[in-house]
Amino acid sequence: MRLLVTGGAGYVGSVCSTVLLEQGHEVVILDDLSTGNADAVPAGAEFVEGDIATAAAEVLGGGQPRFDGVLHFAAQSLVGESVEHPDKYWHGNVVATLALLDAIRASGTPRLVFSSTAATYGEPDRVPITEDAPARPTNPYGATKLAIDHAISSYTRAYGLAATSLRYFNVAGAYHGAGENRVVETHLIPLVLQVALGQRERISVFGTDWPTKDGTAVRDYIHVKDLADAHLLALAAARPGEHAVYNLGSGEGFTVREVIEACRRVTGLPITVVDAPRRAGDPAVLIASSRRAVEELGWKPQHTSLDEIVADAWAYLQELGDRSHAARR
Repeated sequence: MRLLVTGGAGYVGSVCSTVLLEQGHEVVILDDLSTGNADAVPAGAEFVEGDIATAAAEVLGGGQPRFDGVLHFAAQSLVGESVEHPDKYWHGNVVATLALLDAIRASGTPRLVFSSTAATYGEPDRVPITEDAPARPTNPYGATKLAIDHAISSYTRAYGLAATSLRYFNVAGAYHGAGENRVVETHLIPLVLQVALGQRERISVFGTDWPTKDGTAVRDYIHVKDLADAHLLALAAARPGEHAVYNLGSGEGFTVREVIEACRRVTGLPITVVDAPRRAGDPAVLIASSRRAVEELGWKPQHTSLDEIVADAWAYLQELGDRSHAARR
């Protein structure tokens, strides 16, 4: 298939593009490089630098060969920033995606897979979280993703688009030279590994009195390669006029302290930890039920070991450091 990947120079988008190319698909990446990296674009993909709000119509139409589908990863995705600058998120996520949906409709592109988030659920009433749990986002980032889901549903009903939203939990790891490389990092595993690398002094543990086995919060981690595999399955399973929603996680939770210990085991290096108060709005436990994806998509995660996830992320960060050092020489 000929596929457009928005945000394909970012973490998940670049890994998914790599897997698509491995499966023999033709990939065109559209990214404005505001948070992505040009060197993350995999070899073999065509790259177009541009904002989806203004460039999507030209790329999808523009007299080019017809696309068979769009995988939409491009987004503003920092929770704290979304609270401070909600305008950036409503314009950058919702308004831009509406322009993409209009371009998809005008070009006759039949399929869409949307990179959604567990932030649409907010603080859950029960775990594991299923797709029918109430959607009550607690920040503008989650609210914009939920608004996009609603827009996609209306477009599928009215215009026959075949669409799937994949709600991720905590994505980690690396694959074939693609991994997390953000200017502003907020995810636990790369932050802890940065301490091991000497790039930051310590890691803060926010809350040590949660009702969990060691008092720290529990989160569900999914390997980025398993996530990419789910996108290919979702693309194949999409049906005209239907909008399916699937949670993607491991179904198993790890505490913050367990993640830190895994990082110590994998790196063999000391990691300084500082206990800190709870952050407002943080739930004690977030674990996904991915049963629907397993049953309906045939998704079978292959990389569920926490140590394997950390080891892949660690290898990527070391490789990234080696490349940076070589570039400075």
